[in-house]
Amino acid sequence: MQNFFQNIVLSIGITDVIDILIVAFVVYKVLGFIRETRAEQLIKGLLILVAATFLADAFDLYTISWILNGTLTLGVIALVIVFQPELRRGLEYVGRSKIVKSPFGQFDKEKAKLIVSAFTKAIDEFSKCKTGALIVVERETALSDIAETGTTLNALVSAELLGNIFYEGAPLHDGAVIIRGDRVMAAGCVLPLTQNNQLSSELGTRHRAALGITENSDALVLVVSEETGIISMADNGKLSRFLDIKSVEKILLNLYLSGATEEKKLFSFMPPFLSKLGRKTNASK
Repeated sequence: MQNFFQNIVLSIGITDVIDILIVAFVVYKVLGFIRETRAEQLIKGLLILVAATFLADAFDLYTISWILNGTLTLGVIALVIVFQPELRRGLEYVGRSKIVKSPFGQFDKEKAKLIVSAFTKAIDEFSKCKTGALIVVERETALSDIAETGTTLNALVSAELLGNIFYEGAPLHDGAVIIRGDRVMAAGCVLPLTQNNQLSSELGTRHRAALGITENSDALVLVVSEETGIISMADNGKLSRFLDIKSVEKILLNLYLSGATEEKKLFSFMPPFLSKLGRKTNASK
């Protein structure tokens, strides 16, 4: 027995170890993604069906085995149809590359502070006056299709512009604003509503739309309630409520400075001569 295990250990090469680690990492990520979606309970049901199919085959229960096999075949097709939003979100998550420069990476600290100041000034005023607002900040997933549902503006972000857009009675105040970098791409946009039925009845259409777009993209959404003036934030399909303006400022600063942070992380993993070359290339641009 000892020789058997020694032979196994000796036969394992470095490529086998790398192969196992990659598979383990992928399985871990897939399980983590399933836990964050409504597919968790369905996966448990599928595992029970698979176990029942093996038992039916083992005990020669031909009729039950035939029914279960047919159910599993149709179940794969049903999964693709029913969980299309989750599959799309997962593929978008896999497709996001940190090597590609973030649109926020073009802003230095002073420029980021000016943009965030415009945001916080407008949101603070919305909260005090109980003006409903829905602001979508685009990250790596392009929201051009959502922007097309509204009116194209392509204007620099400013507190005055946001105030005019969401002013009660203004033509575009009921829709969402799409922000790309330091520009308001479009206003009066229509967002997909979340399919989550466990939300509180206190949450209105703005909050459901905020959750809906973050379930289908990596956007960050800021919401101001028209009834209470409460500031909320939606990110990755989750809603955080009762934010103060300081928290909003910190979140937005971290977002707008994240491009430079990611670039530093990338260079820190490079050999010294490649790191210097990358910085020189960026400086020349």
